[in-house]
Amino acid sequence: MDWDKLRVFHAVAEAGSFTHAGDVLNLSQSAVSRQISALEEALQVPLFHRHARGLILTEQGESLNRTVREVFAKLAMTEALLTESKEKPAGRLKVTTTMGFGASWLAPRLHAFLEQYPDVTMQLLLDDTDLDLAMREADVAIRMHAPKQPDLVQRHLLSMEWHVCASPEYLKQRGTPSRAEDLDDHRIILFGNYRPPVEDVNWLAEVGRRPGPVHRAVLEVNSLHGMMMAVRSGLGIAAVPDYMAAGNDGLVRVLPDIRAPKVDVYFVYPEELRNSKRVAVFRDFLLARLAERQH
Repeated sequence: MDWDKLRVFHAVAEAGSFTHAGDVLNLSQSAVSRQISALEEALQVPLFHRHARGLILTEQGESLNRTVREVFAKLAMTEALLTESKEKPAGRLKVTTTMGFGASWLAPRLHAFLEQYPDVTMQLLLDDTDLDLAMREADVAIRMHAPKQPDLVQRHLLSMEWHVCASPEYLKQRGTPSRAEDLDDHRIILFGNYRPPVEDVNWLAEVGRRPGPVHRAVLEVNSLHGMMMAVRSGLGIAAVPDYMAAGNDGLVRVLPDIRAPKVDVYFVYPEELRNSKRVAVFRDFLLARLAERQH
């Protein structure tokens, strides 16, 4: 099987159309189509079902794509390790974490890291679902839970806490809750049920509830940053991670003694990158910055 044709096949399988794959590969739609037809002819099996809305992999195509994905993932891993300098960290580092942590805490601190290691470049992938590290969708991940895959190296970074916050304007208008049960009389902002970034993200919906039907949420939004902006506007009360609340001096913490679930945060990477200098220095940078946060 020809490598160029397999590369084109993989791009088409991931993109779902000749046109989109052509955009990725900088090839014309007809050139992509010819490569796929030639590969199907060489293998003497159909790899795609063609229909008006795009392409769907056949059973044989699915089987080939699984193998091709693994091969290209291993090649990318090998390339990263071969190009890394033995003397100092160098090359690109792909980091993934949740939208909230990545945008609010991590992104503002990357300037210091990249200044310290000028031969490293970074791609930051913010996603509230777990990207597949084994398939090289990212090199390292900062996750709000322990990894489920057994072949990943993990390092505990911190235990995150929740702060229940409101704006001074809201509290002036609606009063300040003094106990958990008082929340039934307040407007609560919750996370929408679309890819929750953290388990028990909506614990405030149930805490201290009085008996009887109470619909607490005045607003549901699928973004912790969006929740924070709504709180700052005076809309209501929300539970947000401590790393977000710390940077918002205009907010008031309420019910500080309330019992909230803790979130353990982990630094995770594949076993193959255990000896990578880029990964090691980034891990140490995070640990140092998080230690500063706790003092």
